Amino acid sequence: MQYRETTEKLAAYRKEIEALRAKMRDLQQAVEPEAVDDYEFITGDGPVRLSQLFGDKDTLIAIHNMGKSCPACTMWADGYNGLVQHLQSRAAFVVTTPDDAKTQAEFAASRGWHFRMVSHQGSDFAADMGYRNPETQGWLPGISVFQRKDGRIVRVSDQRLGPGDDFCSVYHFFDMIPEGAAGWRPRFAYA
Repeated sequence: MQYRETTEKLAAYRKEIEALRAKMRDLQQAVEPEAVDDYEFITGDGPVRLSQLFGDKDTLIAIHNMGKSCPACTMWADGYNGLVQHLQSRAAFVVTTPDDAKTQAEFAASRGWHFRMVSHQGSDFAADMGYRNPETQGWLPGISVFQRKDGRIVRVSDQRLGPGDDFCSVYHFFDMIPEGAAGWRPRFAYA
């Protein structure tokens, strides 16, 4: 297929994706929120409750990150670091992991991360939100969005994370290469 013909077809597909996103936003606005507990997390400064993570915002974006051992979760978090100030202008933002607070702090410093992190170690938070594999008991990556409504905390949306999702632009750049990612896998560092 000729280059110009291909780019026109790709542009048409992108318009279809844009229309589908509009439908998804409409559906998201119609969701009935799910009440959740006021979970306790651990930080370097001691325990903190889910309700406290909102700060002065009514909305909280919480990342379910698998922790220091996962190069893919690390790559996603590297990307959040560049977005966090923009996100926090609209909602509170936190990354939750199963790592203890000391490990989180050391790893965040080594990566230059500037977002808040909390440990869900010892709590049912990740499992209750659907981010623990019931078969392997391993952690799963994702995002949950919570709001404060009528004195309660409710979850209004969530989504799993993985290659090609909307939250890691690396794969979208690779989609512009004819061979795509071609088996590429994220690493902690590249030589």
